Amino acid sequence: MNSGAGPSGRARPARVRHPGDGEPPARLRQALDSLAARPIEVTDKGFGALAARGTVTVASLAAARPPLFGGDFMPPLLVLRDSALRHNALAMADWCARAGVLLAPHGKTTMAPQLFARQIAAGAWGMTVATVGQAQVCRAFGIGRVLIANELADPAGIGWLAGQLADPGWECYAYVDSAAGVELLGAALRAGGAPRPLPVLVELGFPGGRTGCRTVAEALAVAAAVAGEDALALAGAAGYEGGLGAGGSRAGLDAVAAWCARLRELAGRLPGEPPDGRRAWIVSAGGSAYPDVVARELTAGGDHAAEVVLRSGCYLTHDHGEYARTGPDARGAGPGLVPAIEVWAPVLSRPEPGLALACAGRRDVPFDKGLPVPLRLRRADGAVVPADGIAVTGLDDQHAYLSVPAGAGAGPGDLICLGISHPCTAFDKWRLIPVVDDEYRVIDAVRTFF
Repeated sequence: MNSGAGPSGRARPARVRHPGDGEPPARLRQALDSLAARPIEVTDKGFGALAARGTVTVASLAAARPPLFGGDFMPPLLVLRDSALRHNALAMADWCARAGVLLAPHGKTTMAPQLFARQIAAGAWGMTVATVGQAQVCRAFGIGRVLIANELADPAGIGWLAGQLADPGWECYAYVDSAAGVELLGAALRAGGAPRPLPVLVELGFPGGRTGCRTVAEALAVAAAVAGEDALALAGAAGYEGGLGAGGSRAGLDAVAAWCARLRELAGRLPGEPPDGRRAWIVSAGGSAYPDVVARELTAGGDHAAEVVLRSGCYLTHDHGEYARTGPDARGAGPGLVPAIEVWAPVLSRPEPGLALACAGRRDVPFDKGLPVPLRLRRADGAVVPADGIAVTGLDDQHAYLSVPAGAGAGPGDLICLGISHPCTAFDKWRLIPVVDDEYRVIDAVRTFF
């Protein structure tokens, strides 16, 4: 974190620098070069026709820059707009710098090392994951700092983690929320021969929520248990506020703020000193929907300075639904994100007036936080028109039901462009995703590792 005053006017601790800050580390760049040379298979959804004609790689695809609508790609197809990715990466980095917070993007959203590299290059402090398996992906691609935002209870996974701690240049953090969890994690690390303590954050939850201590007093008891466990080192406090937001309502925002105040209180009462010569405790919250509230509250006044780390996962692609409605930009308090994901699907049938069927269903688009949003129609002759009045009313496994107003004219041979709601359940349906420029030429393809 840069030194200077945060939003509260209180001096902030100096940012802990890390090799690779500001650019992808060499190991990550090398791993991505190897990934770019991997052949694209006919089994990669949407790429079958292209791959069937001969060997093609992501690198050769990027060099050729084929048009998305030129006959090489088979819809339905989820694509990423490069200009939006670039904009969002820099906009969020700038916003975090102004707010006085660090950013460890949640990698579970995309599980795409190529996108991790963009985030690291834009200045991300590290990457967040939810499981040891996801941490292994980060490790395999050379991510130097990983925050596992979860408790660990799997002996095999903890054993792998213990072995990785032999590398003094790799940082990893995990959560604890009970004395039993502290004992389990410490014993498994010792059994795995961990050569140094694993830094952990005490997780604060809330009644009815998921993991995390329900009160500050409980969390302090867990912190005391960590202090008595040689295989662990207390590094700070963390939690997840997203379950309190109630869709961005005033009451929901107040609940998020109150929870953040309790997390700030917990950080101010942690025993001992931060490990490894750190000047401050790490204090971390989610921050995809409510980063404005989180940053404001966690950098507010108090006796204990902290390194505040947001774990926002959805900012890089944003969306046309959940985060467009509940995110900080809807409150005029965000970085000004733009949607980067589009799904292009062929219109298959007009079986009755007012109804069309498109070939994009639950196997292709997210639906847990709202149905896709029709944006544009691309006619068979290449003309593109707004999808005014068209709505997705339902999804089957491979079909979208479209309500089409009279005169809209959508029919077989047309393509419909859909925006999505909730990126976290979009990426997991695609293992290779074209990246397009603003002229819809394919300039890259992103691999996911779910």
